[in-house]
Amino acid sequence: MSSETRTQGSKVADGGRDVSRPASALLRLENVWKKYTIGADVVDALRGIDLEVDSGEFTVVSGPSGSGKTTLLNIIGCLDRPTEGRYLFDGVPVASSDFDDLAELRNRKIGFVFQSFNLIPILNCYENVEFPLLVNPRPMSASERRALVMDLLKEVGLERYWKHKPDELSGGQKQRMAVARALVTGPRLVLADEPTANLDTKTAMSIIDLMLELNLEKGTTFLFSTHDHRIVDRARRIIQLTDGRLHV
Repeated sequence: MSSETRTQGSKVADGGRDVSRPASALLRLENVWKKYTIGADVVDALRGIDLEVDSGEFTVVSGPSGSGKTTLLNIIGCLDRPTEGRYLFDGVPVASSDFDDLAELRNRKIGFVFQSFNLIPILNCYENVEFPLLVNPRPMSASERRALVMDLLKEVGLERYWKHKPDELSGGQKQRMAVARALVTGPRLVLADEPTANLDTKTAMSIIDLMLELNLEKGTTFLFSTHDHRIVDRARRIIQLTDGRLHV
């Protein structure tokens, strides 16, 4: 499968078919820099990033360790702020938003899947997936929450494990739980930071297949940070980062 790096709408290969994507950016970064001060030194983690990601993409940010991948996802996910530059989500500038506005954006429109799962160990599978709904500003009854959570657990193959706690599940099952949790609020964007790093090949491929299926069926945008070729080979678009610079 061929992949194409771009900053505007273009044609990308999808299973041998050319699919035209309009340049309707879900998110846009304009000349984004991120600097960290370490002692007397200033480290440029990101250097003048210009990037657009459209709705419905299945895209990988690839590069070696230390290239700035996680920093880029943290800024896109509103977990960090750029030192310089402009970031727009759905056409709205977010870099200057206050803490409460950023928290609401994360809760309503962005889901996260982490390498280390970041599940709550004292909660069972159902409760972990339900948790984002309890802190989401959108009102929902207990019966509505239950129907949504159980539907998602069925989609990711965990319906029979809904009472199990994370330490009673395999690594692949934990990541499936994390995917369900990321999707439960109906986000526009799911950010996945090295989601297959701790998984064996068979399990990793099943997780990738699951996310591809959800991307196609729900139209959810997936943006990965990884150097795992198992994900890179399945991506429809690849963004290369080296030393904090995007290479087109």
